[in-house]
Amino acid sequence: MLTNVRGKLSPRYVGPFEILKRIGPVAYQLKLSDELSGVHDVFRISNLKKCLSDKTLVIPLEEIQVDEQLRFIEEPVEIIDREVKQLKQSKILIVKVRWNSRRGPEFTWEREDQMMKKYPHLFKTTTANTVKTR
Repeated sequence: MLTNVRGKLSPRYVGPFEILKRIGPVAYQLKLSDELSGVHDVFRISNLKKCLSDKTLVIPLEEIQVDEQLRFIEEPVEIIDREVKQLKQSKILIVKVRWNSRRGPEFTWEREDQMMKKYPHLFKTTTANTVKTR
């Protein structure tokens, strides 16, 4: 999400940008992308964070898919494993899901009932009915 409800930038999700020049003791002019052409390019130091990113992990903006609410679109690829999570009073079925993330293979544990509602096609192809207790 690049902007919030009021149209202001959400600083955790924007950048990194090249510094063009220093404007006074507390401000910098940044080289912004074309999609941010409506945003003023001078920022106070308090609004900036030093970027220590790995260039090999940078994803070009053209490759990122977002929905209407500007959230990343990442679809689950397959279910890897199933387990039963034992709580104090109940048991919950969870599944390990592999996602098609741009950052490489990503795995998360999700509730089986929620995944079944949202992605029923994943459960038609799984044949393993064995469940481990976690």
